[in-house]
Amino acid sequence: MTLTEAGRELFEKAQGLEREAAAFSMAATGRSSELAGTVRIAASEVVSHYIMPSAISELKRQEPALEIELVSSNELQNLLIRDADIAVRMVESSQSELITRKVNELSIGCYAATSYLERAGRPLNAEELFNHVIIGYDRNDLLINGIRALGYNVNRHTFAIRTDAQIAHWKIVQAGGGVGFVPDFIAGNQAGMERLLPDLPTGSIPMWLTAHRELRTSRRVRRAYDFLAGQLSKLDLSP
Repeated sequence: MTLTEAGRELFEKAQGLEREAAAFSMAATGRSSELAGTVRIAASEVVSHYIMPSAISELKRQEPALEIELVSSNELQNLLIRDADIAVRMVESSQSELITRKVNELSIGCYAATSYLERAGRPLNAEELFNHVIIGYDRNDLLINGIRALGYNVNRHTFAIRTDAQIAHWKIVQAGGGVGFVPDFIAGNQAGMERLLPDLPTGSIPMWLTAHRELRTSRRVRRAYDFLAGQLSKLDLSP
């Protein structure tokens, strides 16, 4: 195939348009080399409260021209319609339009406040555990499915106190309301808390960093994505 004279003329005009578009973009953004603009990040309540504050603060320190929005919600934000640019999720996305990277795992332990245990006694095995006040989720079946996977037949009425609000769940456990299944990195270092039945295989929850694949062409989103991947990957979330 050979470029025609008409084609060469159009090519030259296209080059001129490209230069004009670049100049327009530079004028619109102020500084073409600057990482600037808004990045919207979605994360669960626990991640938003206990992990994201330090990560976001450091990202802002390194990239002062970025504007960062944090969506704290246990509902999955729809990245396909730009509810958020980046999401920290506890489930892996199977949508081909999204890019996903596993960045860590949240280990889960069984905890109760010392004040509760001194009042109700310390369970020596799983059978005794279920005779205690168990704090669980309301409509979320994650905990029910996890306990059933251990071989115990439970339902929502196994949990005498129920809430889907993760922070409220933890605060009730901390206040001595009963026994709860809480991320180790939250409860493990808290004074007045005790980890129960450490041999009980409570497992862990994988943490995934997700974004729309088209956003890989956005410098600000790519920068935030890579930064968060590095920050979240190096966290020690074990007991």
